[in-house]
Amino acid sequence: MIESKKLKKFKEIKHGFFNRDGGKSKGVYQSLNCGPGSNDKKLNVKKNLQIAKNKIDKNSKNIFLVNQIHSNKFVYINKNFKIYKKRLKADAIITDQKKLPIGVLTADCVPILVYDNVSKIIAAIHAGWKGAFKGIINKVIKFMIKKGCKRKNLYAVIGPCISQKNYNIKEDFLRKFIDKNKKNKIFFKKRKKVIYFDLPKYVKSQLKFNKINNIDHINIDTFDIKNNFFSARRSLRLKDADYGRNISIIMIN
Repeated sequence: MIESKKLKKFKEIKHGFFNRDGGKSKGVYQSLNCGPGSNDKKLNVKKNLQIAKNKIDKNSKNIFLVNQIHSNKFVYINKNFKIYKKRLKADAIITDQKKLPIGVLTADCVPILVYDNVSKIIAAIHAGWKGAFKGIINKVIKFMIKKGCKRKNLYAVIGPCISQKNYNIKEDFLRKFIDKNKKNKIFFKKRKKVIYFDLPKYVKSQLKFNKINNIDHINIDTFDIKNNFFSARRSLRLKDADYGRNISIIMIN
């Protein structure tokens, strides 16, 4: 479990970015696969989620997850929120509730954990290129401000994700970003006729656009096998049948 130095200093919260170590799954899912959306055995995923939860807090409620759809939708959990068995479709979770760990699942996309140390509100964001492009980060920050958060009190952590050198894309992908904003050129590099996209840099720019200055970036590449994270792109390259999901969690004590 990897922690952010910036968030670690706040004793009223717990958080962690997990790689694939320490779980029960086998094969391509070895071992801490926390993705209910994968084709792994459901029991193993359940056990893995329990392991991750216990690392955060043995006495907390179960980790709240959403059915991630690469959108700009989020879920806000207050004291009146009813938690159903069926997972809601969204890509971010915001809450002010204690002992409720909220989490996002990634396998190259960017997990972002956010905390307001005055209003005591947390958020977990799943930012793939689609969600980031559609404005998921802007929407979450805007809502947190509406709920009384102040930009100067917000701390955001960009978790382990794919690095630019391993994120090759096609021309139409680049065109989409340039058509939206010519300044987006800075997130792309061309090397030997191949275009590469800097997803974490794009995500960081959106946090900065929202005037968030307390940013921590855990610069670990999920694609690199030695870092031991699940990676959708690496699995695709290796022609694996499927891939596991890494979990990132934050909770108010």
